[in-house]
Amino acid sequence: MSTAAVMPVAQPGRTVAWVVAVLVAVSLFGNFYVYDSIGPVADLLQQQRGFADTQIALLNAIYSLPNVVLILVGGVLVDRFGAARMTLITAGICALGAALTAFSPSFAGIAAGRLLFGIGAETFNIATLAAVADYFGGRSLALAMGAELAVGRMGSYGADMSPTWFANAYAQGWQPPLVIAAVIAATSFVAAFAYWWVDRGPRNAGLLPTAKSSAEKFVWRDLLHFGKAYWYLLLLCVLWYSVILAFRSTFSIKYFQHAHGLDLAAAGEMNSYVFLAAIFATPAFGWMCDRLGRYAPFLAFGAFLLPVSLAVLALTHWSLWVPTALIGVSYSLVPAVMWPLTSRLVAPNRFGTAIGLMWVVQNAGISGANLVAGWLNDRAGASAANPAGYSDMMWFFGLTSVAGCVFALLLWATAGRARHERVARR
Repeated sequence: MSTAAVMPVAQPGRTVAWVVAVLVAVSLFGNFYVYDSIGPVADLLQQQRGFADTQIALLNAIYSLPNVVLILVGGVLVDRFGAARMTLITAGICALGAALTAFSPSFAGIAAGRLLFGIGAETFNIATLAAVADYFGGRSLALAMGAELAVGRMGSYGADMSPTWFANAYAQGWQPPLVIAAVIAATSFVAAFAYWWVDRGPRNAGLLPTAKSSAEKFVWRDLLHFGKAYWYLLLLCVLWYSVILAFRSTFSIKYFQHAHGLDLAAAGEMNSYVFLAAIFATPAFGWMCDRLGRYAPFLAFGAFLLPVSLAVLALTHWSLWVPTALIGVSYSLVPAVMWPLTSRLVAPNRFGTAIGLMWVVQNAGISGANLVAGWLNDRAGASAANPAGYSDMMWFFGLTSVAGCVFALLLWATAGRARHERVARR
């Protein structure tokens, strides 16, 4: 994605900028909440609707499938129509998708709702980043973007805590929790509308970019110019995100219930601590890496913690606090390092292509990991009565995360030594 090429000398006042930041953050909260709303109802969907794990996996996999293509044009749409308009349009699409998910009587309808939500959600995320860049370019931009991401992750935390916060809704079955998610998506749309309305004043006054630039295009021949280190980073990206999002957002709550004997509220609360930690720890880790000027060693350490945490979950009877803490550190550290490191490994004029390709394979990997995990669970008959049936899924996630750790170590050896990173800073 790109923002407009021509930046005005004058900018909107700080009060207006922070009003926009709050409205965008509220909208982003809803987007994250709806994405993670499937995990807490997975067991209810299986019990009350008879959904197989493959079907439950598809409800998150189908979110990522359209974005294998759409992520390449999302920046073009934002540049062509503006951040405010695209935030409003895509928030509306997401709200419709959440409503269809909540009120559909069949699996096909629920899946169609998740597909519609996915079509809007990733371009929505691009538009919200562009919105912050419009209002904070050259002043407190990192702080503003970090705050937006933190509020978004509060939405993920809220979704995991929803069995505790909305216990009465969960007691009524699978549908009321999804209706709550649809209401939160509607609130997200209202906040996006308010942002669009506020944005009209500064934009019409010439305080925001008005030139319609062309978004950075995905150019296949640019792939020939990337070095080995970038490809190691890309492989780590797809493997790490495939495991942590397929597990934490789809199967972890159900796994905690069936394999570790937690009730729904306790399982959701345990899962939520990963997101709660990331709200504070991600910007802190980013600040630390910037201060030390080292990235690859921390990335390798974060990648290493994921297979360790999965091994503790699957092979020991230790307290769930131990693997949850390890996953929380990994989930906070890897994203804090991965994207800044990408900018050091590729030329500035190819950064858009590099990020675009990473997001493409990331979405493909997340979809594939969800489907494979669901199939493994169904094949083994994983359930509360057969918790051992989850072993194949945990082996799949564990071995995939080990492969990601290997590529992190190769990256460290190739371009992450102190002498390499000193050269990169010049």
